[in-house]
Amino acid sequence: MSASLALTHLVPLAKEVDENKVTPGVLGFIVFAVMALAVWGLMKSMNRHMGKVDFAENADPKAAASDRATAGPAGSAGSGPGGKTSPAKG
Repeated sequence: MSASLALTHLVPLAKEVDENKVTPGVLGFIVFAVMALAVWGLMKSMNRHMGKVDFAENADPKAAASDRATAGPAGSAGSGPGGKTSPAKG
């Protein structure tokens, strides 16, 4: 019963709104500000986590041994000094 009473009071208020002028209002600003703060926090977290990443690649001894076995005594064309392959660039 109160829902229908509330709707009857809101209908005249809706007619007062200019149909040619629609603005997001305070609620739109609050939602946008919360989303901006969330993106800022995620970017700070991402930068912190990216700082912890070690980009130096360790040589895999099993892969180096298998490369030497398949290449034979002459070594492979793409191997660096000592028969180890260099990490991929890019």
